[in-house]
Amino acid sequence: MKYLMMVQGTQLDYEAMRGKASEGNPAWDGNDLKAMFAHMQSINDDLAESGEMLDGNGLAEPARTRFVTPGEDGRPVISDGPYGETKELLAGYWVLECENLDRVTEIAKRVAECPAPEGAPVRPVVIRPILDGAGDLA
Repeated sequence: MKYLMMVQGTQLDYEAMRGKASEGNPAWDGNDLKAMFAHMQSINDDLAESGEMLDGNGLAEPARTRFVTPGEDGRPVISDGPYGETKELLAGYWVLECENLDRVTEIAKRVAECPAPEGAPVRPVVIRPILDGAGDLA
């Protein structure tokens, strides 16, 4: 079965990773970043070796996001980030093919254990099964 495993983040999380602290979000230093990247690379390497990883990437900060919605006149309405009303957005993802939900949960637990500075917010790791077709909706 295929699964989408996602990590979430806020604009303040990205700013903290650039060394700018805010309330409840301590600044990261170079060693913190190295530890995070090494942790994630280890997971990616293991998933590639096991054949479970189909795709995965970190995403640019919310400030570089664009929302497009249909306008009343038929023309698109385009909004650029960051979005004050949006607390968390997708920060990174993996597309995995795993034997079962228990296996993906095992991987998500490992992702959730990513090193971060003391006091950094804890963001959930979200798992969603990927539907194979319209029949999966029934």
